Amino acid sequence: MTTGSVNPRRADTRRNHERILATAAKSLSGSGEVSFNAIAKQAEVGVGTVYRHFPTPEALILAVYQREVRQLVDVVPSLLEKNTPEQAFRTWTTDHLAHYMMTKRGLADALRTATASRGALPASAYKAMVGAVSTLLKANVDAGTVRPDLAPETVLRGLGGLLYLDPNGEWRRDVASLVDLLWCGMGTCRD
Repeated sequence: MTTGSVNPRRADTRRNHERILATAAKSLSGSGEVSFNAIAKQAEVGVGTVYRHFPTPEALILAVYQREVRQLVDVVPSLLEKNTPEQAFRTWTTDHLAHYMMTKRGLADALRTATASRGALPASAYKAMVGAVSTLLKANVDAGTVRPDLAPETVLRGLGGLLYLDPNGEWRRDVASLVDLLWCGMGTCRD
């Protein structure tokens, strides 16, 4: 009979899986290349472990992409608990989405290659992002800080400008300017 404790081997497997994904995300954000040997070395696992978790580079690339999106979505409720709705939106955009967009450039080429052989990106990732924006917008509509007629897809398209941030430049200032511009268009500017 089990007492609810996790089998150490299974916990170790989950830790290895997460280390591999985190290491691959760093590698892809920089070079856009996947080397199972390099990832195994940096994640401090054997190359066989990487192959057991991800049998092909395409599988690893798609898993990294889905992990990154999941992290963006999962942080929204916590931000709304700790901040006003407007501040949650701004924090999510600056501290989470902007980082994701800046590092996604390296991942973009790898994603194109991976999806060429496996088909389109999972639609669930886009839906999850729309859901995150929708949650942030709803909280702001309820707080009276944005117009109620906003489509989350439109706001997400507006945030697409974050792709052009220079991670070595004044990106925080640029994010603030973009969010201020969007915020005015979303109906919160006062004369």
